[in-house]
Amino acid sequence: MPSGMQRSGRASTAAVGAALAVAVARAVAAGPAVTPPAAAPATAAPVSLTVTVGGLTADGRLPASAAYCPPSRRDPAEYNISPSVSWSQGPAATRSYALLMTDLDVPKDLSAINKPGVVLDAATPRVPFIHWVLIDIPPTITHLRQGEESAGFVPKGNPIGPTDHGLRGANVYSHFYPKDSPLAGPRGGYDGPCPPHNDTVAHRYVTQVYALDVPSLGLQGLFFGEDALRAMQGHVLAVGEADALYSAAP
Repeated sequence: MPSGMQRSGRASTAAVGAALAVAVARAVAAGPAVTPPAAAPATAAPVSLTVTVGGLTADGRLPASAAYCPPSRRDPAEYNISPSVSWSQGPAATRSYALLMTDLDVPKDLSAINKPGVVLDAATPRVPFIHWVLIDIPPTITHLRQGEESAGFVPKGNPIGPTDHGLRGANVYSHFYPKDSPLAGPRGGYDGPCPPHNDTVAHRYVTQVYALDVPSLGLQGLFFGEDALRAMQGHVLAVGEADALYSAAP
């Protein structure tokens, strides 16, 4: 990843958090901002991929460097760094792979996020948000290096569109910011965890890799993880997943 991308933003953690809080409030006022992902496409055969997310702690948590909202003020080059992901080779008919990372535990009531006097617990209703969208991965690729999809925090997000390792779609943060925000823009590929500080539940981040029988899902321009899931229908040869945890609560 070019060093210029690492240097391109100097927004503080506090500024990011404040902007995100405003964005959430706008989203609540406007109604549901994100459609929950569709059910994963059924595989054509009982074949599983082995998926590994690198850099996890001994108890299976993503490191702070992978977070979109790190627990302390950091240089933008030191956080929102995509973790490494590896997976086993798909069946012989595999023509491409697709990768999605989903937070399964976002509070359904967005107005309760970081709200003073409110504690989110295990009984709080939850919805999934997709944090990472990468499709049309060449069949020769079964590993993404740490930082390959995001080498640090970029104010307007990493670009959507083609890379040498696949086609980036837009992640959930693309929905949040108003057009006049310095953080607005289609946010491509990976943007990491940002769970509420008032949430006692460690969020589950599921990274799924799909082996597909087509070289491309035919998506272009601005598309989201939900679009990718719909396009996969009838093309999935195998699928695998890896789980990780992350929490902003002390």
